[in-house]
Amino acid sequence: MSAQGYADRNIAVEFRWAEGQNDRLPRMAADLVRRQVAVIVAGGTPPRWRQGATSTIPIVFTTGGDPVELGLVSSLIDPGQSTGVTALNVEIGTKRLELLHELVQRRVSLRSLSTNQSQWDKLSREVQAAARILGLELHVLNAATERDFDLAFATLAQMQAEG
Repeated sequence: MSAQGYADRNIAVEFRWAEGQNDRLPRMAADLVRRQVAVIVAGGTPPRWRQGATSTIPIVFTTGGDPVELGLVSSLIDPGQSTGVTALNVEIGTKRLELLHELVQRRVSLRSLSTNQSQWDKLSREVQAAARILGLELHVLNAATERDFDLAFATLAQMQAEG
């Protein structure tokens, strides 16, 4: 950051959180563009907010899905002004379940923090199919907002989920 002329004394971080209300994202992005921020960092959000938001400010994202499929970048080779990190949750979800099966053998839960319904649906279908093959009892819980966490963890405890 020093090489770019930034120092601790001249950096300001602007935080925004949509609280699971993705319709707020375009307005929040527009506000950051008006403020002429140096970079926008976004985690776990669908790409719709980016459309028309900026063509000059770099965007760094985190996602659990394929960034090309989600529309975050046009290609992995030439991502344009966006770059980021992905866990490829859908692509390796079944492998994670296989590893968990080796550890717990029976009851597991699949918990989602995703606000991207199509990505969640795809992951859920693939992992449920793998659970049937492995003979696992799979419980699917969705905790898409902060309010959902307490209920999700209480449900996990009641189910006596092993993983």
